[in-house]
Amino acid sequence: MDNKEKNVLAEDFQTIAQSDLPWEAFKGRSFVVTGATGLIGSLLVRALLYCDQVHGLGIKVYALVRNVEKAEKIFGETNAPEYLVADLATDEIGGDFACDYVIHAAAVTTSKLMVSDPVGTIRTAIDGTEKLLKLAVEKKAQAFVYISSMEVYGQPKTDGKTAEKDLGYIDISTVRSCYPEGKRMCECLCNAYAAQYGLNVKSARLAQTFGAGILPTENRVFAQFARSAVNGENIVLHTTGESEGNYVYTADAIRAILLLLVKGESGEAYNIANEQSHTTIRNMAELVAEQIAGGAISVVLDIPQDASSLGYAPPVKMWLDASKMRALGWEPTVGLADAYRRMIRYMGDQA
Repeated sequence: MDNKEKNVLAEDFQTIAQSDLPWEAFKGRSFVVTGATGLIGSLLVRALLYCDQVHGLGIKVYALVRNVEKAEKIFGETNAPEYLVADLATDEIGGDFACDYVIHAAAVTTSKLMVSDPVGTIRTAIDGTEKLLKLAVEKKAQAFVYISSMEVYGQPKTDGKTAEKDLGYIDISTVRSCYPEGKRMCECLCNAYAAQYGLNVKSARLAQTFGAGILPTENRVFAQFARSAVNGENIVLHTTGESEGNYVYTADAIRAILLLLVKGESGEAYNIANEQSHTTIRNMAELVAEQIAGGAISVVLDIPQDASSLGYAPPVKMWLDASKMRALGWEPTVGLADAYRRMIRYMGDQA
């Protein structure tokens, strides 16, 4: 870990290492993490390497990436993972390596790309996931976690909290539906491999996840809000901000994913969300303006005529029920305001 990461991110890794995760189950094991240059994948890789040092686990971490140069900028040269280089959309995954645990975090996450290349979004999701599932079967992996999304729920039918069985409506005539429908199909594919090949695979349905460790290129709404607070600029919303959903802090999500590897039940999906971090986009913007920026900035609406071209998800009201995940022994620890404070501290560390 380089000097720029010795503050808030190191605190997060230390918290993960000191948690009651089943470390014995990881000793001497090999991990394959896809999407390793993305937010979740990169933090998983770094957390595993950190915990390996703390606990003396003797693990191997293989980071599956498309661009080694980009990966080296994230991980550095010391205590770096081993790289598996492949484009999941076009390449096969070859090589003589062990694979005890697979965490498949690779996905298209840019809204504009979802609407400009919906075919590629679907193909990357389904083809890439099947390649990893086949790899896990061939390598006789002990467990596989597929990183899914709360977007699989579409428009929930429930008035209260949304549990894992409460799938709602997705309008497949909308181009952006390529993302949530792709996630649904990948979960279905995972369950098919569990049933047909006995693969121990489970799906992690993440709420919107952010915090320390975000990448400099991150441009999702939480990063935009944070930068507005840091720069003293008004937060500009390009929608009315009515969507209502859940959030979870990065380190809390990493703990949940690692716990699922060992304790999650095969063929099952698990919501990973901080139930207390539940709000609308508009209210979250107001929180950042008032609590994080101290009232020095405002929230401004600037809705373009053709907002659909930006690839935003349709408005939704959702309150994820995380009781199934909590039953495994997981509890989130960082609330929404502190998630912003820690993310902004991290951004300052990197400046």
